[in-house]
Amino acid sequence: MSEHFFEEEEFGRPYDGRIVRRLGGYLRPYLNVLFLTLALVIAAAMLNAVGPLIVREAVDGQIQQRRDDRLGELVLLYLGVLGAVFVLSFGQAVLMTYIGQRAMMDLRLQLFAHLQRMSIAFFDRNPVGRLVTRLTNDVSTLEEVLSQGVVEAVTNVLTLVVIVGVLVLLDWRLALAMVVLLPALIYVVRIFALILRDAFRDQRAWLARLNAYLNECITGMAVVQLFNRQRANLTRFDQRSRGLLDANLRTVFFYALFEPTVTLFNAVTTGVIIWYGGGRVLDETLTLGTLIAFLQYMQRFYWPIRDLSERFTTLQQAMASSERIFGVLDEPEGVRDDPDAVALPRIEGRIEFRDVWFAYDPGNWVLKDVSFLIQPGERVAVVGATGAGKSTLMNLLNRFYDVQRGDILVDGVPVRRLRQRELRRQVGLVLQDPFIFTDSLRENIRMRDESITPAQVETAARTVGADGFIGRMRDGYDSLLAERGANLSTGQKQLIALARVAAFDPAIVLVMDEATASIDPETEATLQRSMRSVMQGRTAIVIAHRLNTIRYVDRIIVLHQGRIVEEGTHEELLARRGTYFRLYELQYKDQDIGVG
Repeated sequence: MSEHFFEEEEFGRPYDGRIVRRLGGYLRPYLNVLFLTLALVIAAAMLNAVGPLIVREAVDGQIQQRRDDRLGELVLLYLGVLGAVFVLSFGQAVLMTYIGQRAMMDLRLQLFAHLQRMSIAFFDRNPVGRLVTRLTNDVSTLEEVLSQGVVEAVTNVLTLVVIVGVLVLLDWRLALAMVVLLPALIYVVRIFALILRDAFRDQRAWLARLNAYLNECITGMAVVQLFNRQRANLTRFDQRSRGLLDANLRTVFFYALFEPTVTLFNAVTTGVIIWYGGGRVLDETLTLGTLIAFLQYMQRFYWPIRDLSERFTTLQQAMASSERIFGVLDEPEGVRDDPDAVALPRIEGRIEFRDVWFAYDPGNWVLKDVSFLIQPGERVAVVGATGAGKSTLMNLLNRFYDVQRGDILVDGVPVRRLRQRELRRQVGLVLQDPFIFTDSLRENIRMRDESITPAQVETAARTVGADGFIGRMRDGYDSLLAERGANLSTGQKQLIALARVAAFDPAIVLVMDEATASIDPETEATLQRSMRSVMQGRTAIVIAHRLNTIRYVDRIIVLHQGRIVEEGTHEELLARRGTYFRLYELQYKDQDIGVG
């Protein structure tokens, strides 16, 4: 399988002002808390620099003078400073986590709401896994940066600035000796950051490949076992696992090398300070307390640099995640409600396709100049070979897509001028593979719409004959259904889909009858009765693949290569001996059918 199908983590620039400003918009509602957090960060950085100064005073002013009159006081002050730093650090962490969590919740809700408004064409172009990654991994990366990375980066920078300032004030010559190796360390840290960036990218790429292949194998386990592909699949899984193992070991190797490198610079700098500072202490041009303070500052100086190098990679990840998230948010909705949309009360169900042309891909017309009229309460079947455009009619009537030419009208109003929500509330759709949610039977029928009462749910189930199998389930309407209805048969899922339509009571019913081809005759007969019950008194369009459905309709429309080639009753179309007759000969010539 080509690795191009697996999405790899791309790194953007470490800083992009446009993206940062846009992210700042999500922090704006929490500016007061943000300013308080910044004040705590500054206070913590300042207090962090006070500890070594207290030690200096204790050594020079007490121990060196062989006094102890203020030694206890200085010890308590030192412990108090440490306690204050702890409290301030705790406060800033809690506040910044609160800001990050709230801001990312706002972003996640906005992203999810945007996805729900997108047209079906958008989901045709974007794999589900990619969109889930946007809502989970990418938002989590931003959340981590905002909750921890920003505070730690600011704290580290302020700590470095304060320490350098204090060192210069204490003794500028010793401060110069302390930072003499800093340019070399920054260069080495930069090299490691680039190497680790590539290592992390390789690690995530192999993890994506492994997860994608694992998902594919588990989903298709029945086929894998049927064709005895377990050994071959294990070999391919082993290849991906080894790739991930090598990537992980490479990351660990460079991390293991990076830590001692920083420690080495730390040790060399310690040696320089002890050699140079110790000599000056012996010459009595530097106090012992100042030397000890320098050693303490040195310990606090190098770790922020190391931490900032790690934040560099995290910041790159955050920029890339932000760019991808905003890329989704900037996608136009495709199908939008007209600003002057017409209110849609309860409709009669008159449907008209007027000179409709439609193409999923520009220039590749699926429907060509399609025109027909369906009166309220009329039942119409649409038949044709695979690819003739039958399902496209349903997609367009529900306005999952907009037509390129012509108009579709409901009760004389173009669907473009109707609000999508109101239009779809009047149209019931029974798919060939109904989607079942992980929830109770009751909620699956009323689609978690509390305006539909439990009594209405039960009435709808009785109308389509679903109450029989529901009554046999242990918890009845409260029975929990498995993912995608794994604990239901195909026929039972179809009955739930029909019950949904009955519960929502639309004026128009669209039915895909293809699923009845894979069930037993008894269940099929039950479904046919249920379909007739749902279509009763409503305008109905049936995408017909089986003649058992066609016998109950008033009229048949025949599509061929995107055009209407014939229209009439079953007997009329057979008498013409045209396209419908040929379909009948190919598919139904051995069936004894009647026309209702």
